[in-house]
Amino acid sequence: MSKLTDVPKRILIGRALRSDRLGETLLPKRIALPVFASDPLSSVAYAPGEVLLVLSVAGVSAYHYSPWIAAAVVVLMFTVVASYRQNVHAYPSGGGDYEVATKNLGERAGLTVASALLVDYVLTVAVSVSSGVENLGSAVPFVADNKTLVALGIIALLTLMNLRGVRESGSIFAIPTYAYVVGVLGMIVWGLFRAGVLNDEMRAPTADFEVHAEQTGLTGFALVFLLLRAFSSGCAALTGVEAISNGVPAFRKPKSKNAATTLALMGGIAVTMFCGVVGLALYSDVRMAENPEKDILIDGHPAGADYTQDPVIAQVAAAVFGDGSLAFLYLATVTALVLFLAANTAYNGFPVLGSILAQDRYLPRQLHTRGDRLAFSNGIVLLAVFAGLLVYLFGANTNRLIQLYIVGVFVAFTMSQTGMVRHWNRLLATETDPATRRRMFRSRAINGFGACFTGLVLVVVLLTKSTHGAWISLVAMAAFYLLMRAIRRHYNRVSEELSAPDTAEAAILPSRVHSIVLVSKLHKPTLRALAYAKLFRSDTLEALTVNVDPQETRQLQQEWDERALDVPLKILDSPYREVTGPVVDYVKGLRRSSPRDVVSVYIPEYVVGHWWEHILHNQSALRLKGRLLFKPGVMVTSVPWQLESSERRRQPRTWNAPGSVRRGEPRAGTGKERGPDTS
Repeated sequence: MSKLTDVPKRILIGRALRSDRLGETLLPKRIALPVFASDPLSSVAYAPGEVLLVLSVAGVSAYHYSPWIAAAVVVLMFTVVASYRQNVHAYPSGGGDYEVATKNLGERAGLTVASALLVDYVLTVAVSVSSGVENLGSAVPFVADNKTLVALGIIALLTLMNLRGVRESGSIFAIPTYAYVVGVLGMIVWGLFRAGVLNDEMRAPTADFEVHAEQTGLTGFALVFLLLRAFSSGCAALTGVEAISNGVPAFRKPKSKNAATTLALMGGIAVTMFCGVVGLALYSDVRMAENPEKDILIDGHPAGADYTQDPVIAQVAAAVFGDGSLAFLYLATVTALVLFLAANTAYNGFPVLGSILAQDRYLPRQLHTRGDRLAFSNGIVLLAVFAGLLVYLFGANTNRLIQLYIVGVFVAFTMSQTGMVRHWNRLLATETDPATRRRMFRSRAINGFGACFTGLVLVVVLLTKSTHGAWISLVAMAAFYLLMRAIRRHYNRVSEELSAPDTAEAAILPSRVHSIVLVSKLHKPTLRALAYAKLFRSDTLEALTVNVDPQETRQLQQEWDERALDVPLKILDSPYREVTGPVVDYVKGLRRSSPRDVVSVYIPEYVVGHWWEHILHNQSALRLKGRLLFKPGVMVTSVPWQLESSERRRQPRTWNAPGSVRRGEPRAGTGKERGPDTS
């Protein structure tokens, strides 16, 4: 069976890599930037649109607040980037926010951060892929009509690429990411040149449409609440910033310095693109609405259910380059690609965090194991399953998914920066060098400001998004938290139960050992199992068979007597022709009669060479082992008998030196010569 699946596995993900080649998978900065920063860079494609969508509730007149909201997002971006630069220097092991919170705020805080990040990573994949499908749908109608199916296919493709390894997937993702950055920056430069130098009029495809205001004349608290909600939606531009602090071990040395430099590059590029897109969207009169089918008015009439609202970046590109132009198609293509690849930030963050949590016994230990390509394969597959389920349930709708977004990431931001403040306080209590203390004071001030700012944003997000679906994220975080606590309790309980006993307890041996050899027929496997059981010189040894077919049982008894075997054969009746039940009951009876004795059961089994042969053999043995393994004081031993098919499978491939057969030399692996038979 393994041979049947091994060939397609190697074709899809490549040859397995040795563990000592892990260093070859480390990333230089030019590859690390698209791998870890594609999420915040790609958010430029939908974050400006989210701001305009919320403001459209009050009509087009509210759009003039968008520059101030963009400025607040920029300040927050610089604050978070500066704060996380302190994190990567102080905690370069890759634990990121989870490690910072656990070491400085305690276990519960660490698990809260971990659950928030796990939820956020799943949402990152779902939102990025869904947004990419919508952007691609603006140029390809088939994609727009089959959003969910296309999104699930993209998730499957991303999963496959990441299973091939971080370094290989990073090299693949670098080209589209850099092409996207060049395209957006080129659009901004050309748009500013047309507006400022050529004084051209640039009109978005929706510039002549009207937006029906659901709420008109907002003032006071209602207006403040609307602006805060727009700001919280624009904060989607910050998602993925924390992934670099979780991925420090994947960087080349010096790891912390390279990670900090990558953070700074990412922050500068993301802010430039975000501000440029917002500015050009206002200049070209982009129109957006939360419910476009009824709130977008074309010639005074609602757009209707057939209307597809293109993302802001697509409308800006149409205004700057011309709708349907080559440059427009280029930007639409690379934007869709980078949105798909933005999910790669989560594909690197989720498995690494899962591995660390598994090492700390909060998640199944299988998540700590690297796969064939030295990636955390189990974590990658688990992330894909969760994200695919979310995309299916929400129909790959970005506007619905975005409401669940960023809650988790700001929980992580706030608790991580609070933990860093305590980290610096602890170090300052013992540090005496004036220069080092000044550096620590500066770092603490940065992290303290970051904690206050992100904490304020978290409150805003919770207040403004709870009624729009953010509560689902909170429920998911609570579920992850409780699940991890339950897994840790289980591992602790198992560890206590399996801990080595003291010397006195270890010296206690069972009173006697009863050995049983299960027999169905008197053939070679049975004789081998009997011979093997005799080697252990148990206190008692008997053969056991179940009377399912009276004629076969009589024949077995006759053959047993004819061979005069020195092991008694016990026959169990089975009125209902069942094999497993009578054997288990018999073993349980031995245990009840002598609780301090051990029962050792030997089961002859066939070893076959083809996957389909497993269906034809050993089914009763498997059921028996499954039942007996749960019985205390019962030891189960399989005694294999290799059939010819397994022998052929294990036979090494023969090799002959060039010309050896022609010269009549013995063939490798056969011992025969070519020529007439001389026997």
